[in-house]
Formats: sequence, C-alpha cells, structure tokens
Amino acid sequence: MLSPNPEQKKAKPEPVDIHVGRRIRMRRVWMEMPQTSLAEQIGVTFQQVQKYEKGINRVGASRLQQIAEALEVPVSYFFEDMPGAGTNGVDNTAVKPGLQPEIIDFASSNEGLALIRAFSRIGDAKVRSRAIGLLKAVADGFDEGQAV
Repeated sequence: MLSPNPEQKKAKPEPVDIHVGRRIRMRRVWMEMPQTSLAEQIGVTFQQVQKYEKGINRVGASRLQQIAEALEVPVSYFFEDMPGAGTNGVDNTAVKPGLQPEIIDFASSNEGLALIRAFSRIGDAKVRSRAIGLLKAVADGFDEGQAV
C-alpha cells in the first residue's frame, strides 16, 4: 500500500460538491435551523455539516437523502440551478440559466435572508418597486464614493 505523498496538494472541491453544499446551507438557513440541529438529525457532527456546506466533503447519496428529509425538500432541490447542468446530457442554460454563486451566497446569508423575508411580505407592487429604487440609489451612491 502506498503512503500518501505529503507534497501532494489537497484536491479542490468539485463544482457540483460546492453547489450542493451551498444549496444545503441556503435551505438550512432559510428554515432557521442551526448546523447542530441538522447534524443531530442526520447523525453527524456539526463540523461535518460545515464541510458538506463548503463542498470540502462530498455528500453520499444516502446522506443526501437524509439531509433532504431533514430539510423537507426533494433530493433534486440540491441540484437545481446548477450552472451547465442539463437534462439527458443537453445543456439547458440557454433555456433556464442557473443562479450565480454570488446570488446563492447572498440568499443564504443572514442579511440576504432578512431582506428576502422582508421584501416578500410587501404586498403592494408599487411599494416593492419603490423599495428597489431606494436600494439602487443607495448602491449607486456607494459606487460613486458618496455616503448616503
């Protein structure tokens, strides 16, 4: 048996593992479930959940099924909006573009979730439009180096 070469670089996570991990985190945070709670439900440590969410450790099929049940989603949820993913080997990104990683990161952050929750409670389309206008004006002010 060969011993591991200490000079070998650690393998970078595969894009699919990173995407699945982001989707796990996004759903868990959306449900306001701590990592420890998810870990208990699937029988691992919270550190293992962290590694899954970062894509450092690959999630096996049976474990992904457990995670899906704990997060109350179908397994397919974790593969939705995966860049370059198609059906039957056909790239369908021209038909339905995937979410950018920055959007997934934002949507799973505390600030992003708070904004999404607050915005989705606004029933009036005009008020939503004005809120978007306000946020764009604030962002434009920061782009121009102005404090708003």
